[in-house]
Amino acid sequence: MTAGPETAVHLNHTAVFARDRRLSAEFIATILGLRVGDPFGPFLPVDLGNGVTLDYYEKSDEPIQSQHYAFLVPEARFDSMIARLEAVGVTYFADPSHTEPGRINRLFGGRGAYFADPSGHNMEIMTRPYARP
Repeated sequence: MTAGPETAVHLNHTAVFARDRRLSAEFIATILGLRVGDPFGPFLPVDLGNGVTLDYYEKSDEPIQSQHYAFLVPEARFDSMIARLEAVGVTYFADPSHTEPGRINRLFGGRGAYFADPSGHNMEIMTRPYARP
């Protein structure tokens, strides 16, 4: 069953575990050219601009399981995001396994790159969504 616009389900927010919520939230906000919002209870939100927030939650008492977060970004802003990664000394990769350092991919006619955030999450920026069968 396919949902139409009036019945579609939208992601509103997701909690992102971090060793240091401020460091991780500021990192991704800087790379994506966004801002960190005001704390909301134990969460520190980064508004992605499409009705979704990443709510950073500090979890310093146990290991953090690495997760994957993929961001569809405007083609016109991709180069500046790569430049910000380079400026803060973070290596980006063409592949999710991080075996092709300093390279981007050109999947589905767009451009993309993967990088680790301060808590070890595998972040991805891409200018075209993946083609689904």
